[in-house]
Amino acid sequence: QVQLVESGGGSVQAGGSLRLSCVAPGYIYSSSCMGWFRQAPGKEREGVAAISTGGGSTYYADSVKGRFTISQDNAENTLYLQMNTLKPEDTAMYYCAASSASCSRPLLLWRLAYSYWGQGTQVTVSR
Repeated sequence: QVQLVESGGGSVQAGGSLRLSCVAPGYIYSSSCMGWFRQAPGKEREGVAAISTGGGSTYYADSVKGRFTISQDNAENTLYLQMNTLKPEDTAMYYCAASSASCSRPLLLWRLAYSYWGQGTQVTVSR
């Protein structure tokens, strides 16, 4: 049963922007770390960004640093990913995930640490 619900994906041209949203039930949103992952066809799922739900510390993959911003609305149990200056290589299915482990940049590399996942939202960037 899907417990995290993503939205906001779509098709844009290179250089454009999209904002992804992820709504989680309270008992999941209170997890220590929430993040965004993506998976392109034929590639492994990779961490994009993560945020500590308690302290607000953020972590990014080098490939998106300076272009993507992860944020949260604790009142609405909602996670966001603002994606600017999109590139064709950003094309992928984007997933929201939650982990009870302490948030850190290495946690972006350890998807098995995330217990809850959404079903994903597709982002397609054309040249």
